[in-house]
Amino acid sequence: MNGPSGSASFRKGSSSVPTRERAQAYQHYVSDPKFKKYTSQVEKCLNSFDTNVSEWADFIAFLKQLLKTFQSYMQFKEIPRKLIVAKRLAQCLNPALPNGVHQRALDVYAHILAVLGSEGLKRDLPLWSSGLFPFFEYAGTSVKPTLLNLYDTHYLPLQSGLRPVMKSFILALLPGLEEETGEFFDKVLSLMDRLSGTVSQSFFFQNIWLIMLTTPASRGTSLNFLARRLPKFNPDEDVTSIVGRDIGLMIRAFAAALEDENLLVRRGALDLLLQSMKVDTAVVTRAQPDDRIILMRAAISVVLRRDLALNRRLYTWLLGTDEKSEAQVVYFRKHALELLCMTLKDEMFSPPGDYPDSRPFKIFISLLDKWEIGAALTDSLAYDALQAVKTLVQSERESADEIIMTASSLYDAIEPQLLWKVMLKLILSELNSGDENIPAISLAIFLLSNFTQDEENQTIHLPVIFSGLVDALHLLIDQNVAKATSKPVQMVVSLLHSIGPHISPAALRERPAVSESLAAARTQQRPYLFACSFYEVEPIIHTETPPGTFNVPLASSLESLVHCTAIEADGLISGSDAAVSLMDVYGQSLSLIETLITRVTSPLPLVWEPSEWMSTLLNVFDCSVSNFSLVDRTVSLVVAFHQTPHVHPSPTIDERIIMAKLINALLQYLRPQFTAYHLRATHLIWVLEESTSHRHVEAILAQSLSTELPYRFEAYEAFGVLWRLTDDTMLPGFKLKVPAMIVLDTLNQGNPALKRVGETWMRCSLKSYLRLLDPLLHDLLDPSIRWSQVTMPIHHRELHGFRYERPFDQRYINHLIETLLSITRFGGQGFAKTAQSTHARKTMHSGLLARLDANGFTDPDTSYMDVLVETLVRFLLSEPKSSQVTSMRPLNHTIQSSATELLQAIVARGEIDALAIGSVEAAVISKLYFSIHTGRLDIQNKLLHLLHSVMSIESAQASVQEKAEDGEEASETSGRPLNPLLTQTLVDGIASQSNRPVLQHWVDFVLMAVPQFQPSLQPVVMPLIECICRQLQLDLDELMLVGSQSSSHLVDFTSSVSDAEFIMLLNSLERLVLLSLAYTFESPSADEENSFSEKPSQDTSGILGNVFGVFGSETPIPASEDTLTARSPGYRALDEGVHILYSLWAKLGWKEPQIPSPRNESLALMHTRARTRCRRVLEHLFRVHSAEVIESIVECWHTHLADASFSEEPAFEIVDILVTSAQNAVHMLCEAISCRLTGATERSKRQAINPNLSEAILFSFLERYLEKLEGPLALQVWGRYIQMIKDVLGNTKEFKPANYPTLRCLCVLADKVTQTSAMEDKRIRKELADSFGKLLDSCVMQIGKSYDSGSWIRGRTKEPVNGRESPGRPDSRLGDEKGRTTPAQSIPGTSGGSADFVTQMNLFMSTSAIPKLRKFLVDADKVVSACTNIVYYIVNPAMKARSRPMDVDLSVVAIIREIARIAMALKTWRALVVEMLNDNRLFSCPAETAAVWRPIIKSLFDADKTAFSELLTKVTTAPSANIFSNREYEMLQRSINLRRMSFVILTGDKNHFLTSLPTIQEKLVDTLRNVNAANVQAEVFMCIRVLLCRLSPHNLTSFWPSVITELFRVFELAITSIPADASEDLQLILAAAKCLDLLLVLQTEEFQVHQWIFITDTVDAIYRPEDTYPEALLDQLAEIAGSLPMGKDAPGSSSIFSPGSGQPSFSQRPMRRPLLGHVRQVESLRDLVPFFSSVSMAAYESVYLSGGVIDWDAVERSIVDDMFEGRSG
Repeated sequence: MNGPSGSASFRKGSSSVPTRERAQAYQHYVSDPKFKKYTSQVEKCLNSFDTNVSEWADFIAFLKQLLKTFQSYMQFKEIPRKLIVAKRLAQCLNPALPNGVHQRALDVYAHILAVLGSEGLKRDLPLWSSGLFPFFEYAGTSVKPTLLNLYDTHYLPLQSGLRPVMKSFILALLPGLEEETGEFFDKVLSLMDRLSGTVSQSFFFQNIWLIMLTTPASRGTSLNFLARRLPKFNPDEDVTSIVGRDIGLMIRAFAAALEDENLLVRRGALDLLLQSMKVDTAVVTRAQPDDRIILMRAAISVVLRRDLALNRRLYTWLLGTDEKSEAQVVYFRKHALELLCMTLKDEMFSPPGDYPDSRPFKIFISLLDKWEIGAALTDSLAYDALQAVKTLVQSERESADEIIMTASSLYDAIEPQLLWKVMLKLILSELNSGDENIPAISLAIFLLSNFTQDEENQTIHLPVIFSGLVDALHLLIDQNVAKATSKPVQMVVSLLHSIGPHISPAALRERPAVSESLAAARTQQRPYLFACSFYEVEPIIHTETPPGTFNVPLASSLESLVHCTAIEADGLISGSDAAVSLMDVYGQSLSLIETLITRVTSPLPLVWEPSEWMSTLLNVFDCSVSNFSLVDRTVSLVVAFHQTPHVHPSPTIDERIIMAKLINALLQYLRPQFTAYHLRATHLIWVLEESTSHRHVEAILAQSLSTELPYRFEAYEAFGVLWRLTDDTMLPGFKLKVPAMIVLDTLNQGNPALKRVGETWMRCSLKSYLRLLDPLLHDLLDPSIRWSQVTMPIHHRELHGFRYERPFDQRYINHLIETLLSITRFGGQGFAKTAQSTHARKTMHSGLLARLDANGFTDPDTSYMDVLVETLVRFLLSEPKSSQVTSMRPLNHTIQSSATELLQAIVARGEIDALAIGSVEAAVISKLYFSIHTGRLDIQNKLLHLLHSVMSIESAQASVQEKAEDGEEASETSGRPLNPLLTQTLVDGIASQSNRPVLQHWVDFVLMAVPQFQPSLQPVVMPLIECICRQLQLDLDELMLVGSQSSSHLVDFTSSVSDAEFIMLLNSLERLVLLSLAYTFESPSADEENSFSEKPSQDTSGILGNVFGVFGSETPIPASEDTLTARSPGYRALDEGVHILYSLWAKLGWKEPQIPSPRNESLALMHTRARTRCRRVLEHLFRVHSAEVIESIVECWHTHLADASFSEEPAFEIVDILVTSAQNAVHMLCEAISCRLTGATERSKRQAINPNLSEAILFSFLERYLEKLEGPLALQVWGRYIQMIKDVLGNTKEFKPANYPTLRCLCVLADKVTQTSAMEDKRIRKELADSFGKLLDSCVMQIGKSYDSGSWIRGRTKEPVNGRESPGRPDSRLGDEKGRTTPAQSIPGTSGGSADFVTQMNLFMSTSAIPKLRKFLVDADKVVSACTNIVYYIVNPAMKARSRPMDVDLSVVAIIREIARIAMALKTWRALVVEMLNDNRLFSCPAETAAVWRPIIKSLFDADKTAFSELLTKVTTAPSANIFSNREYEMLQRSINLRRMSFVILTGDKNHFLTSLPTIQEKLVDTLRNVNAANVQAEVFMCIRVLLCRLSPHNLTSFWPSVITELFRVFELAITSIPADASEDLQLILAAAKCLDLLLVLQTEEFQVHQWIFITDTVDAIYRPEDTYPEALLDQLAEIAGSLPMGKDAPGSSSIFSPGSGQPSFSQRPMRRPLLGHVRQVESLRDLVPFFSSVSMAAYESVYLSGGVIDWDAVERSIVDDMFEGRSG
C-alpha cells in the first residue's frame, strides 16, 4: 500500500489526534470571506516584520499593528498564521529587548489567549507556551506581574490539561522562588500550589525530581519549594502516594543536589534529608539497594568540601538527632553503618571512573574525624579499605601514586589499636587454617612495605604482634613440623621479616604498659596469649603458659625462633616430604634470628642449649637439599652470635670441629661450577678467620689439600678461588702459607694430574706473584745461612765464590728454589715484569724488611728480581767447607742444579742442532694434537714449552744462515715452511671445551710464539682470531644465561665462565688483531676476488636505502696492493674483532637486579672487568686504525638495529669513548661518506673502505649521532658538516642521492645550533639559510620530477569506475597511519620503489623541514619562496591528480597542514584549498578523509578574515553560469553551499565563529523562509546541529524561537499529511529528527522548557496514563506511523536505534549519544517508528543512567558521517 492511501486510511479512524484537531478547527473558518480578509491582514502585518523591524521602536510599532488587527476581528475564535505569529511574539520576548517591547508583546498574548479561551489554548498550547515559559526567568520587574497574571488567568483554568506541560511550567515558575524575600516569591509559591492541585501530588513532585536531575540551575529554587511543601515522613510511612512510585527518581534527584557545585544547594539538600528523608525512614530503608547506595554516596561526598555547616548536617543525618553520644552511636550502628560501609566498599573495590580512585578513601579519612562514626566505621571497614588500596596499587592504575598518598593518610588516621586487632585476628585465623588463601597476611606485608610506621606502631603494636606471631609459629611447628611447609607459615615468616626493621630497639626490651586488668597478663602470659589479651582476641591455638617471666620480648622471640629452627632442622635431617619448602622456611628463620641478634645491645640471658642447637644446625649441611643460601645464613648467624658478647649462654665457634664444618661447607661453593657464589663464600671464610684466635682456616685448608686424590682436585680449585679473590691487605701469603706451599709442591710432583692442577692454579688463581715472593724470599734470607767469600782454584783458574760457614737445612732451601723455579717457569714474562718493576722494600710484611736489611738490600730502588738473582748467584757459587763436604755436597748439587735451572728460565736461551729441531717440532705438534683430542691435559704444558724453545732455536739458526749466505737481512716474504698441522692444532687447543683447564697455557704460547716467529706463523693469525671471537661469544652467551635466570635461594646456578677467562681472551684478541694489521701484504686469490665482486650489495632497507637504491649505485673502490684494503686479512681480522668487542660492550653493562642474590657480587665483578678490558682493546685498535674501527662500529649498529636484545646506545657510547670530541667523530663520519660519494680520496687511498657499509647507513648513523648532541657540541661540528654539504652540492644544481639524507642531518644539527647564541652570528645564519635552501629546493624539485614521470601518481591513484566517480565504492588510498606506503603498493616495473621514497620525503617535509622553515631561513622572502616551490612541485601535482577533492596522499596533506601554520605563506596554498572547498564533489569523499583536512580549513579561515564572509554570500545565492540550468540544480547548489558552511563552522573551535552568528542566523532564517526545497531545509537542520556543537547554548537564545518553530512545523506537517514512501520530505523529517535527537542528548537548560512539545518529558513516558492520547509530537507520530499498513521492509530500518530493556547497575555510567547516529536515509515514515516510539523513554532513562555525560565523539562523528556521503570501503 502506498503512502497517500495509507494516509487516507489513517485519517478515517484517528480524529482524536490533537494536531489534527487543530487543523480541523482552522479549516472551519477557511471558507469564510471575512476570515480570509482577516488572514490577509495578519499576513501583511507579519511581512512587515521582515522588512521594517530593525530596532526596538519598530518592534513596538509592529506589535501595535498586530494587536490592532486582532482586535478588529474579535468575532473569530481562531488566529490566522498562528505558527508564524507565535514565532514573532517569542522573538519579541528576547531578553535583549527593552521592557516596553516585552509589555506590548504580553498585551498581544493576553488578547490572543482571551480570544482563544481555555479550549483554544489547550489545543494550541505548544505554540503560545514556547514564548511565554522561557521568558519569566529574564522578565523585568515591571512586566512580571503581567506575565504571572497570564499564567493565573489563562493557564491554571486548564487544570488536567496542564499535565503534558507540567515540567516546563514548573521550570518556568521556579526562578521566582530564588529569593525568599523577593517581591514575587509568595505569588509564585501560590501559583505552584494551585498548579500542583491540577494534577496528583505524586505526579507534581516527580516533575520536581526530574527538574532537579536535569537542570542544575533550578536545583536551588526546587529545594526552596520542597523545604516548604515536602511533608515530613514517619519512619514506617508509605510515601509512594506523595512522591510517586519511582522512589529511585527522587533519590537520584537528591543525589544530584548533594553533588552540586553550589554549596547552598548542597546545604539545602541536606536540610531536606534531615527534614523528610532521615536514614531510618521507609523511603530510605525500603528503596532498592542500588538507589540507597546512590543516596549515601552523594550524601557523604559533602565531606570533601571541608565545610563545617555541611559536615554538621551530614553527621546529624547519620547519627540521629539525639544529643547523647551513646545514643548516636547506637543509631548509627543500627541504621547507617551497614549502608555506609557497603557504599564505600563498593566504590573502593570498583571505582566508577567518574571520580578519582582515591575519592572513597578521602571520604573515609574525613569521616574518621567524628569519633562516633570513626570507631564503628574502622571496625567494619578499615580492613576492606586497606585491601582495596592494595588491589588498586597492584593493578598498576595510573592513579596508583595518588592512591598511595591518600592511603598513607588513611593508615595514619585509623586507630592502630583497632586496626591491628582486626589484623591479628585474621592473621592467626589464616595461620591456623593452613589455607592457601591468605589475604590478611599479604595485606600486613603490603602495609609495612608501603607506609611509614609512627611511634605508637613502632613501640607498642608491632613488638606485640611480632612476639605473638613468633610464639604462635613455635606452637604450631612444635605440634606438627609439617605445618612449617604451609603457605601461611611461609608468609608469616616473611611478615616477621617486614616487621623487624620497623620495631624500636627499646620496645624489644620490655612489654608495653597496660591497664590494671592486663597487669598480670603482662608478666605471666606467654607472648601469643598476651597478644590475644592485649587486643581482646579469642585465642585460636590453645596452649598452657609455661613457668617463667616474659617481660623481655626479644628474649622470648629468640628462644621461640631457636626452638623453631631446631625443630625444622630435625625435620630436614630426618628427610621431610616437603624438604624444599621446609628449607626455605628454615633459612628465613635463621635470617630472622640474625636480625634479632643485631638488636642485642645489653646483657640478654636465654634459656637454651647453644651447643646442641649448633650441632643440629651444622648437621643440616649434610642434607640433600642444602644450598649456599642456607650455608650463608648459617655462617652469618653463628658469627653474629660469636661477635655479640651480651647473649648468655652463647655458642662458640673457636673449636676445630665446628670450624671444620663451617669452612668445608663454604669450600664446597668455591668450586668452578659455583662462580656466582665465589665472592660471598670467600668473604665468609675470612670473617670466620677474623672471628677466631687460632689459625683454624689455614689448618683446615691444608688438611683439605692433603685428602684422598679425587677429592684433592676440588680442594685445590676451591683454594685457588679463595686465593684469587682475597685482597692483598689480608696477607694471604703468610696467613695461608702452608696450603700455598702444598699447592706449589704439586708443580714438582711426579703425578701428572696433581701437576696439572698446580699449573692451573698458578695461571688462573695466583692474582699476584708478590704474594708468593714475599714468604719465599723471607725464608731464603734466613739468618741461619752464613756465607764467606773465597777464591777457588779450578783447573788453573781461580774463581770467586762463597763458602758455607756452617750447615743449614739444605732440603728446605732446595725446596724453596725448586718452588721458585716452578713459579718462574710458569710465570714467564709476567713474573719477570712484576719482580723487576716492584721494589722489594714496598712489601707489607715487616719481617721481610728486617731480613732485607740484614742481607744488605738497603737501597730503596732494589727490586724483587735484584734480590732473587743475587741470592741465587750466591747459592750457585757456594760450596761447603772441606770438613762438611761429605754431608752437604749431595744436597748442595741439588741446590745448584735448581738455581741453574731457575736462572736459565729467567735469562738464558738454549742451542740445538737445526736438523734435529725439525723432527722435534713435528713430533711435538703431532703429540699436542693427539693430546687435545684424547683429553690428555697433563702433558700439554711441557710440550708447549718445548715447542716454543724449538721454534726459538730454529728461528735463530735460520736467521744466522741467511745472513751468512746473502749478506743481508731476510725479506719479509721469506721464512721456514709451516707445519701443516700447526694451525689446526692451535685452533683446537683453544676451542676444545675439554681443554678449558689448560686454556691459559695455549693462549700464552700463541701470544709469545706468533709475534716472535714472523712471518712464518702469520697464516695462523686469522684462524686464531676467528676461534677466539667464537669463544668470546660462547662465554658471553653463557654469562647472559646465568644473569637472566630468575633468582632463587632453592637452586644453585652452575657456570664456569669467569672474569679471568674474558680478560685472557680479550688480551689474545687484541694482540693477534694488531699482529695481523702489521702484515698487509697478502692479496686475495682469484677465487676470493670473484666472490667479492659477485657479492650482492647490503640490503639497505628503509628511507635512506631507497635514496641510494633509486638514484645511485655503489662502485667498489680499488686499493693499491701495499695498503690496507677490505680484501686484506688484516682488515678482516680487525672487522671481526670489532664486531665481537661491540657485542661484549653492548651486553655486559651491569645493572643491579631488584632481587638481591649471592651471585650478584660475582656477576658484577665479571661484567665490570670484562667490559673494562673490552674498552681498552677498542681504544688500542682505534689508535692504530681509527677510520676502519669507526666504520665497523657503524656496521654493528646497523646490523643490530633489528635485534631486540641490542640497544643502539652502545654504539654511541663507544664512539664517545674512542673519539676525543664530537668534532672528530663527525669529521670521521663525513670523511667516510665523502669517500663513497666522490670516489677515490686521500682517505680511500690510505685506508680500507668497509664494503658492507653504504652511504645510507652512514647518514642514518650520523643523523642519530647528531640528535644526541647538546647545543654547544653541535656548534663545534657545524663547520665540518657545512663543508661536507658544499662537497655534496658541488657546482651543479641537479639532485644527487645524498642530498636528501644530507638535508635530514642538517635539520637535526641546525635545530640544535639554533637553540644556542650562535645564531647571532651572521655567517652561521647565512650558511644555514644557503645550505638548507639549496638542499630543500633540490629535494623538492626531485619530488616534482617524480610527479612528472607519473610513476608516483599512478602508484597512488585509481581509475574511476565506468569513467565517473562511484559514491557507493569510494577509493581508499590513505596509506597506513603514518602516511607511508607499503612495498606492495608500488607499481611493478618502477625502479627501486621510488613511490615509497617520494612518500618518505613528503613525510620528512611535513614533520621536520617545513615546521623549521622560519627558524632556519629567517628571511620572510626565503620562507615564502620555499613554500612556493613546495606547493608548486609537490602539492599542486598531487591536488591535480586526485580523483576526488579530498583524496590526496596523507603525506601531501601533512605538508599543506604545516605550510598552513606559516602565516606569511597563506597566498601559496590558499587558492588550492579554496578550489577544493568549492568543488561540488567535496562531500562525496569519505568522512575519514575529511578529518585530516579540518585543521587546514580552520587555518584558512583563521588567516583569511574575508573567506568566511565570501562563503556566507554564497549561501543564499546559487549563481549558475548555465542559462539553461533548472531549479533543481539551483536547489542542489544551495544545499551544497549550506553544507560547505556547516563544515567550515565544524572545523572551528568552540565559539570560534561567534562574531558571525547574527549573519549565520540571518542566512538560515532567510533560507527557511524563501526556499521550500526539502533538501535545502534539511541542510539548515544540519547546520543547526553544527551550531549546537560549536556555540555555547546561551549564545543561541535569540535563535530558539526559529528552531522550535521549524521543528514544530516539520513534525506537525508530517502528522497532518503523512509523506509517501520514497518522498523527498522524508529526508527533511529525518534531518529534523536528528536535530531534535541532538537537542535531547545535549539537554541544554534553554531547550528543556521546550522539549515537552516534542517528547513526553514527565514520568508519563514510563507510566503512561490510561485512556489518554499523547500531546508530544513525536509520540503522536509514533502512534500514526506505527498504525500505518505494513509494506515491504524498507532498507535502512535495521539501522534504527532500538533501546534495550535492561538497566545497568549504578556503577555504570553510559554516555549520552544520538539514537539516530548511524541512520543515513529512510524510505518510509515507518522506518522512524522505533525512534519515535522510544525517544521519550530513552530521554527519561538517560536521566538515570548517564549522569549528564555526553559522548562528544559520537555526536561529532554522526554529524561528519551525515555530511560526507562517501564510504571508505
